[in-house]
Amino acid sequence: KNDVTFLVKLHLMSEILELFEDVEDTSPNRCAASFKVLVVSSQFEGKPLLQRHRMVNTCLAEELKEIHALNRKTLTPEQWEKQKSQ
Repeated sequence: KNDVTFLVKLHLMSEILELFEDVEDTSPNRCAASFKVLVVSSQFEGKPLLQRHRMVNTCLAEELKEIHALNRKTLTPEQWEKQKSQ
């Protein structure tokens, strides 16, 4: 794993009290230019998708200066459980 991947995970863990999080470097050659993140957090309860994505963007403000693309999936614990069972 590269340093940017580690920083993305660290900031998500410290800023959003998540139950589960996964960060994948999806850029060619794993050069830390694009990422896919999955964050499961009770803080997303009752919040629309756009607000959830903004929460993630706020957490990663510094990293987003270096990242060209960020694919976010933000779920509540209930949504995560439903998705896992499908």
